[in-house]
Amino acid sequence: MSENGLPRECLENLRRYDACTLSNAIERLEVRPRNEGFIIGASRCQFPNLPPVAGYAVTARMRSSMPPINGGWYYEQIEWWRYLVTVPPPRIVVIRDADPMPGTGALFGEVHARICRALECTALVTNGAVRDLPGIEALGFQLFAGNVSVSHAYAHVVEFGITVEIGGLRISSGDVLHGDLHGVQLIPKKIARDLPGAAEKVMEQERELFQMCDNKNFNVEMLAAKLAQQKVSK
Repeated sequence: MSENGLPRECLENLRRYDACTLSNAIERLEVRPRNEGFIIGASRCQFPNLPPVAGYAVTARMRSSMPPINGGWYYEQIEWWRYLVTVPPPRIVVIRDADPMPGTGALFGEVHARICRALECTALVTNGAVRDLPGIEALGFQLFAGNVSVSHAYAHVVEFGITVEIGGLRISSGDVLHGDLHGVQLIPKKIARDLPGAAEKVMEQERELFQMCDNKNFNVEMLAAKLAQQKVSK
C-alpha cells in the first residue's frame, strides 16, 4: 500500500479503463459537479495510441523565457529530482509553465523522459512545450502538453511541491490522475476503490444500449423504456 493509503493495484485497475468511462462513473457517484475535475484546453495528448496512465501527481512550476536566477536549469535541478521520489509511485509529473506566453522552450525532452521513466513516472502533464516526440513515444511514456518546441530555451524548474493549475484543474502533489487520448482528470481518492465497479456498470449498460440500437426493430419507445430502466438501476 502507498503512503497515500491506496494499494498500488488500485491504480493499475484504473488503467484498465478509458478516461470517458471513468468520467461517466465519477458522474454517477455524484462526488463533484460534472463540469469540474478535468483539464480543459490547455494540454493535449501527444500519443493517442498509448494506453491509459494513472498515478500520483508530482507538481512543479517552470519558466523558459529567461535564465534561472540561481541553481540549475533543464535537468540539473537536483533538488527537484530528490523531491520527485518522495511521492509514491507510479508518478505523473505535472509542470505548469508560468511564463506569460507558455511554451517558449521545452523543459521536457527525451533525456527528461528517460530519467522520469527510470524513477517510476509514466507521464507528463504540462500547459507548456515538449520535444523529442518520436524518442519519447518509443519509450511508451505519455505526454500531455500545450505545444511542441524545437528548443529548451532557458527551461528550468523554479518551484516544486506546490499546487498548480492547468486548464482550470488545480492539482497538488499526491493527487491521483488518470489520462488517455481524451485528456486528463483527477480521481477523487475517496472513490478510487469503487470506480472499477462503477465503470463496469457503465460499460454493461452501454453494451445493452448498443445491442438494442443494432436491432432492426429499434424504435423510440424501445429507447424510452431502456433509458427508464437504466435510470432506476443507477
